[in-house]
Amino acid sequence: MRNEEKHALRRELRRARAQMGYKGRLAAGQTVNRLLKRYIKKGRKIGVYWPMGSELRLDGFVRAAQKRGAKLYLPYIEPRSRRMWFTPYPADGAKQERKRGRAKLHVPQFTGRKIRVHGLSILFVPIVGMDREGYRLGQAGGYYDATLAAMKYRLQAKTIGVGFACQLVDTLPREPHDLPLDGFVSESGVLVFKHH
Repeated sequence: MRNEEKHALRRELRRARAQMGYKGRLAAGQTVNRLLKRYIKKGRKIGVYWPMGSELRLDGFVRAAQKRGAKLYLPYIEPRSRRMWFTPYPADGAKQERKRGRAKLHVPQFTGRKIRVHGLSILFVPIVGMDREGYRLGQAGGYYDATLAAMKYRLQAKTIGVGFACQLVDTLPREPHDLPLDGFVSESGVLVFKHH
């Protein structure tokens, strides 16, 4: 039942995101990028993501962070592994090592010295849905789940879900292995979750 429920929710939340239209997503995205700037500190290692489909774009944040001397990292997925590494965000014109994924939704993979998630100070996590307790609904690949689970008993990177206000719901179905994020940033503002 869980999977059908999640599948239906994903469809519904993706539809809500699509209904914002390109201009609506762009305007909301600019607000979110502005709000995210509070996390920039010189030398801080920040994990970002490569937006797929109509996911919120981080272009403004990336430019500001690079200008202010933060170090940005992108997820790197090894073949036959769920747990992600993170490689330095490419300088302009850097060649991607390979594409990963099927059909239109491929994630570019860049070379560079790989680090694990606990080497980051902050990780911005893309979402399909987010609930008011900090649990997220992802694309169903399981990469972020496996990566966050591996960090459970180690030094913790702060985890911030990033998306649109229409993706926030009261509660999401969750599995025993799901870990809540520390916050959620949308065009409606910044939510901080307190976990016990």
